[in-house]
Amino acid sequence: MTTGAPPAAPAPAAPTSLAPTARGLWRGGRGPLLALALLLLAAAVIALVRSGSEHGRLDPRAADPHGSRAVAELLAERGVSTRVVTTTAEAEAATGADTTLLVARPELLTTGQQRRLGQLGSRGRTVLLAPGPGATRRLAPGTTAAATPSLNSLLPPGCSLPEARRAGTAEVGGVRYTTTAPGARSCYRDAGSASLLRIPAQDSPGDTVLLGSPDILFNERLDAHGNASLALQLLGSRPHLVWYLPSLSDSAATDGEERGFFDLIPSGWLWGTLQLTLAAVLAAFWRARRFGPLVPERLPVAVRASETAEGRARLYHRTRARDRAAAALRSASRLRLAPLLGVSPAQAHAPETLLPALAARLPEPGRDPLTLLFGPPPHDDAALIQLADQLDALEREVRVS
Repeated sequence: MTTGAPPAAPAPAAPTSLAPTARGLWRGGRGPLLALALLLLAAAVIALVRSGSEHGRLDPRAADPHGSRAVAELLAERGVSTRVVTTTAEAEAATGADTTLLVARPELLTTGQQRRLGQLGSRGRTVLLAPGPGATRRLAPGTTAAATPSLNSLLPPGCSLPEARRAGTAEVGGVRYTTTAPGARSCYRDAGSASLLRIPAQDSPGDTVLLGSPDILFNERLDAHGNASLALQLLGSRPHLVWYLPSLSDSAATDGEERGFFDLIPSGWLWGTLQLTLAAVLAAFWRARRFGPLVPERLPVAVRASETAEGRARLYHRTRARDRAAAALRSASRLRLAPLLGVSPAQAHAPETLLPALAARLPEPGRDPLTLLFGPPPHDDAALIQLADQLDALEREVRVS
């Protein structure tokens, strides 16, 4: 009796590559890359807008919307000369009893510069544009600036100051002030604080005027409401106007004084940072997982086993968990081999039971079953792939034997 040839063993499956591909890298990194691109685009737009709005700001020679050339020309028609200075020394030298000193950006001055300018109020008139809390304390002792600005930009005078009464309603919102100085006049009040404050000097004809917002001096806002009238009266009370635009090149800004990081942050940014931090914490709390133990739920759709296995393999590969992947492969192979060898599933992971049954089924398996089924984890991805191929080949040999 002639027996047929034994069936040929099926060809070993091609090894599966776990190396990252270009499509996989793009799929995993496109989210962060898109967020980074949007952040850079927003930063560029903000920088462009700020650069355009800061150019010529409060400069009496600039015709930009935020420049102040219009008010300077109107003052010149009334016989008031305007001189632009950029250093503290020039401001001190040019200031006298017949001058008005306008400080465009008091917050840019150092503590030493602010104290020096605070002593000039007794010579003539000093007008401070929207000084913050720190600058207010040094430039106008006894005066404090409110922590929050006024929400109303258009206010009525509400005081007996002649300049304010003649101008009427004007856009002087912004920083609000309170003072304990004797003889002070508080105008354009909002929530109990003034957006325009006039403090007379003691034993001299000079005075200091704090203006909560520079809007009335902008070219684009000068013709609105009583802005022009108020600006001309505040700046034209003396025949000479000294327009001080602080400059970073001023040597007085670095003489004997060191400024910390927080001193360089503009007013309001710390409060804004606190608000953003609180919003981020609330967003993280909102997006966090619910509290309590995990509750198993039925999946709304059926997921193929191949997709689950592929997803778990990708997780193992991403975390380089070759030991866990090898343990999972060996455990699954032992469970599939056990019923083929007549071993109970409870004894599938016992080498003293599984290996003798395997040796009886395959007298010459051509490999070391102990190392293959119970050996150490592979040292790299190539060894892990080789282990998976060898386990598949061993199962096929057991099935066809």
